[in-house]
Amino acid sequence: MGSNRDSSNEQPNLPSPKNIYKDPDDGRQRFLLELEFVQCLANPTYIHYLAQNRYFEDEAFIGYLKYLQYWQRPEYIKYIMYPHCLFFLELLQNPNFRNAMAHPGSKELAHRQQFYFWKNYRNNRLKHILPKPLPEPTVAPPTSVPPHLPPPTIAAPPVPSPSAGQVPSPMQYAMPPGSALARNDIRSIAADRRKRK
Repeated sequence: MGSNRDSSNEQPNLPSPKNIYKDPDDGRQRFLLELEFVQCLANPTYIHYLAQNRYFEDEAFIGYLKYLQYWQRPEYIKYIMYPHCLFFLELLQNPNFRNAMAHPGSKELAHRQQFYFWKNYRNNRLKHILPKPLPEPTVAPPTSVPPHLPPPTIAAPPVPSPSAGQVPSPMQYAMPPGSALARNDIRSIAADRRKRK
């Protein structure tokens, strides 16, 4: 029979360039899974769960957290909806933080700090933005001289105009001291009646 083969000439089945694993969905599933996991790290309760279940003691998991730092690059960061996850991902590179998150008090502290950041973020940002200067009042040119002048009034103290580097104080819009408006306030009248009785 002419089909005798020499067993020494056979090569073991090694992966050739044609047999390399090809992801059927071009990595979309992996991308979505990693994105979901990274965004879960924005939750201090989830990090506490990972610490309680000793995920942070596994060297492979620590290596995975280091690998996930590629999400901080601009081409990937645009997909992140919860930016705190990147902050916590950075903190998880520190073994002291990983150990601390096993304690419920640390979880609560991180959760409170995150809440206060969300609560005050807009106001804190607006402090650093210079307000626009108030528009100068336009004075209409006098068309004719009035027949008589009104009685003189007490003028409020002059308000210094803000220079280029100063921000106008919100107190300049408050009532001047000794103003009659404060005495005519309904709340102060009701308080005076209560005191008299």
